[in-house]
Amino acid sequence: MNGYRWSIFGVLGAQYLIVYFHRVAPAVVARELTQAFSISGASLGLLASAYFYPYAAMQIPVGLITDSWGAKKTIVLFSLIASVGTVLFGLSPGFKIALLSRAVVGFGLSAIFVAVMCILAEWFRAEELARVSGVLMAVGGVGWFSATTPLALSTVRLGWRASMILVGIVSVVITSLIWFFVQERPSQARGPIYSGNRGCEPEVQARPVMRDLKIISRDTSFWAIAVWFVMRGGALFGFFGLWAGPYLVDVHRLSQGAAGGILSMIAFAMIFGSPLIGHLSDRTLRSRSKVLVGTSVLNCICWLTMLIFFERLSVPWLFLLFFLLGVTISSVGTLAVVTAKELFPSEIAGTSMGAINLFPFVGAVIFQPFMGYVLDKAGKVGGMYQVHAYKTLLWVLFITSLVALASIMQCRETFKRN
Repeated sequence: MNGYRWSIFGVLGAQYLIVYFHRVAPAVVARELTQAFSISGASLGLLASAYFYPYAAMQIPVGLITDSWGAKKTIVLFSLIASVGTVLFGLSPGFKIALLSRAVVGFGLSAIFVAVMCILAEWFRAEELARVSGVLMAVGGVGWFSATTPLALSTVRLGWRASMILVGIVSVVITSLIWFFVQERPSQARGPIYSGNRGCEPEVQARPVMRDLKIISRDTSFWAIAVWFVMRGGALFGFFGLWAGPYLVDVHRLSQGAAGGILSMIAFAMIFGSPLIGHLSDRTLRSRSKVLVGTSVLNCICWLTMLIFFERLSVPWLFLLFFLLGVTISSVGTLAVVTAKELFPSEIAGTSMGAINLFPFVGAVIFQPFMGYVLDKAGKVGGMYQVHAYKTLLWVLFITSLVALASIMQCRETFKRN
C-alpha cells in the first residue's frame, strides 16, 4: 500500500508538472509569440496573464466542487479541458484566438493543485503532508525547468506550435492514467487499508457554501497568508515568469543561453528546496510560521542586494540570488497552502485551499501586465528596454517583499493543530 500511494503521487505529480509548464512557457517563447502575433510587450504580458484570470477566478469554485463532487473526477474533467486549450493555442491563427485558448488552459488547470492536495491528504498523514507537498512543488520545479531549456530546444526543432500541440497530447495520456489508475482514498483500494487523514472527502449532502466561506473569511490568519501570496505571485509570475529573462539580457548584457542558465535556478530551487522546506517545517523546527517568516526575511535581503549592487552583480552572484529567490518565493508556497488548510476543519479543506490558492494568481494578474506597462512606458533603445526601468521593477519587488513579511508575521502557528 505504501508503494501504491507513491505511485498515485507520481501520476498526479506528472499532471502538476504540466501546470507549471504552462505558467512559464510564454517567457521562453516570448520572441516567437511577439513575432507570430505582432504584439507589444504589454500585449505579451496580457497574453501570458490570460492563463491566470480564469485560474484565479476558479479557485474558490474548484474548492467547492472538489469538496462536493470528488477530487478524481474534478482532475480528469478539468485536465481534458486544459488539453483542448493547449492544442488550440498551438493552432491559433491570431492574437485573439491565442488569448482565448490560453484562458481555456488556465481554466482547465485551475483545478489540479487543490484536487491533487485533497487526494494526497487522504493517502498521507498530517505530519507527512508538508514534506509530501514539498516534493509535489519539486515536481512543479521540473515542470518549470521543462518550460525553459527543453522547450527552447523543442521550439528550435519543431517550432513553438508543434511543441504546444505535443504537450496537449501528453496531457491527455496522463489524464487517462489518472482515470484508470488512481484511487481517491485508501478505502477504495485493494489490499490492507492505510488510515491517513480525512483530506477532502466529498459530502453526501451539499456543503453550506456561504457558511464555509464566512468561516474562512473571518480568520485573520487566512488574510495574512492571502496578502503574502499576492506579493509572492507578483514576483514569481510577474518577474520570473516573464521579465527576468529580458532583465538579465538588457541589464547584465548576458546571452540568451547564459540568461536561461540563471533562470533555471528558479526550477532547481523548487526541485531541491521544496522538500527541504517541508522537512524543515515537519521535522526540524516543527513549525509553519517560523519557516514562513524566516524565508520572507531572506527574500527581502535578496531584493535589497539586487538593488544596491544592481549592474555590478557578477554571474555567480546572480546564480546564487536567483536560487535563493526561488526558495523564498516558490519553494515555500505549498507550505503556506498547508498552513491555510490547517487553519480550518477538514470538512472544508478543499474550500480553504482553493480560496488561498486564488491569491498568488491575483498577484500574477496584477503584476504581469503592470511590469510590461512600466517597461513599455520607459521605451526601448537599440531594441532593448532601458536599464532604469528594470531598477523601477526591482524597487516594486523589494517593497512587495516588505509587505509580504509584515503580513505573514500576523499568521498564527498551525503545526499539529489538527
